[in-house]
Amino acid sequence: MDDQRQQPEHEHEVGSGILHVFGQHLKLFRVRAGLERAELGAKTGYAASSIASFEQGRRIPQPKFIDQADELLDAGGVLKASKEEVARAQYPAFFRDAARLEVQAVELHVYATKAVPGLLQTEGYARAVFSMGRPLLAEDEIGQRVSARIARQAILSAKPLPTISFVIEEFLLRRPLGGRSVLREQLEQIFAHGQRRNLEIQVMPIEREEHAGLEAPFTLIETKEGQRIAYVEAYKDSRLYTDRASVRELEEQYGILRAQALSPRESLAFVEKLLGEA
Repeated sequence: MDDQRQQPEHEHEVGSGILHVFGQHLKLFRVRAGLERAELGAKTGYAASSIASFEQGRRIPQPKFIDQADELLDAGGVLKASKEEVARAQYPAFFRDAARLEVQAVELHVYATKAVPGLLQTEGYARAVFSMGRPLLAEDEIGQRVSARIARQAILSAKPLPTISFVIEEFLLRRPLGGRSVLREQLEQIFAHGQRRNLEIQVMPIEREEHAGLEAPFTLIETKEGQRIAYVEAYKDSRLYTDRASVRELEEQYGILRAQALSPRESLAFVEKLLGEA
C-alpha cells in the first residue's frame, strides 16, 4: 500500500483543512502566552520562519513539536488532540483513509507491482521514488513524503505484533531505482525484515508461467475490530473496498499468488543471491 501517485495540486495543498485549523490554534495560544514566534522557536528548536509556516498551515509540524507547544503554551491538550489528524495530512489526499486503517491492522498483506512496498523501503529508495515521479514534487514535499513513509514502518514492530506478508514481483528487486548503491541498501533491508517472526516476504519469479495477479497492486487489511478491507491502487482511482464480495475476490487472488510465488525461505535465499550479484 503506497502513497507515491501524483495528485492535482488542490488535492494535497498544504494550507487548508486540519493544518489551517491547527495553525490558527497554535497562533492563538502563542499570542495568549505572550511569546513571539522567535521565542517559541527557540524553546522548541525551530526558526521563527518555521513557526510562521506552522501557523499559516504551509508546513506540517512533527508530533514532538506539537507535544512541546501544547505544554509550553499551556494549551490544555487542545494542540495534542489534533496530533493524529495533523499526522495524516502528511499523506496525499487519496491515501489518508488507507493510512488511518493501516495503523489499526492486525493483519496486513501486500501485493507489489510498481515498486518495493513502502513499508519495506529505505529512506534512499523512497526519496528516489518520489523524486522521479511526474509531475515533479517540490523538494520540501519530497522530504515530507519520505518522512511520512518511514514513519509508517512503525507498524512492523507494533505491539501486539501484527501479521504481515508481501508478494513482490522479481523485477522490482532488480530495478536499480536511485542507483546501484540504493538498490543494494534496499535489498539488505528486505533481507533483514525477512528475519522478523511476524513478517513473510515472497518473490514472484519472472519465469512463472501462471500468475493470478495481472491487474493492479493491492493491500488487504484486517483491523482490530475484525473489519476486512482492500486497498487497490490505480491511476487517479485508488480506492478502498469494504464490501465482502470485492474483498473476498482479492483475498482469493492473494492466496493463489502466495502459492505461485517462491516460499518465504526460498525468497530470502533469492534476495541473498541478488545481494551477492549487486
